[in-house]
Amino acid sequence: MNLDISGKNALVAGSTQGIGLAIAKELALLGANCTLIARNEESLKQAVSTLDMTKGQVHDYLVADYSDYKQVAQTVQAYVADKTMHILINNSGGPAAGPVVDATPEAFLNTFQQHLICNQLVTQALIPGMKAAAYGRIINVISTSVKIPLKNLGVSNTVRGAVASWAKTMSNELAPFGITVNNVLPGATETARLGSIIDNKVSKTGIAKEEAVNEMISEIPMKRFGKPEEIASLAAYLCAPSAAYITGVSIPVDGGRTGSL
Repeated sequence: MNLDISGKNALVAGSTQGIGLAIAKELALLGANCTLIARNEESLKQAVSTLDMTKGQVHDYLVADYSDYKQVAQTVQAYVADKTMHILINNSGGPAAGPVVDATPEAFLNTFQQHLICNQLVTQALIPGMKAAAYGRIINVISTSVKIPLKNLGVSNTVRGAVASWAKTMSNELAPFGITVNNVLPGATETARLGSIIDNKVSKTGIAKEEAVNEMISEIPMKRFGKPEEIASLAAYLCAPSAAYITGVSIPVDGGRTGSL
């Protein structure tokens, strides 16, 4: 199995913590040069310092806030003007929990811009280089909610479903050029995002935090939360040469929680 991506350049979004950072670490271990993009420069510097460099990898970072899609687009476009990126990890934090009936237009618009519009603009910026290299791997970190919507995540369910449809469409258009587009769907994973969902549940219901955690775990056949590294392993594989014939799919990494085939 060829998992060697030495010499490949990867742009990893939302990569100062959690799943994004775990993916960057895994890609670096496979030999990639990783460029991290997030909004906090100090956190970026710290994250870059944790990436493997034993194969001569050179890592970098870009400062951009995904709540400002124009800034993200300008930053990435300038960076790739003279640099080919072979791998793109689209990843951004989710919106606040809450029922869809209470969601405001602003909540939908902000989340749509942060996720789908940023994904679109960054992907557009990287496609020419991927085509020229005849090698491209685009991974979208979304959610199992694209298979079965999750309770009390109305805005997230809606927008992430749109991202999955966008990705499938993009995969068909880019397939002839040796560029794959796939979605990794994390289930309940030990991240700050999961913590906020648990805290929201405690606040809304008044139950103890331990009870809220146990309720969530009871829905998972493996009876535990996932680890960021377990999500990263799949994402990294999909970026490798061996995954060249896999495109247009959405793969849950959720301990068996998703109830669909």
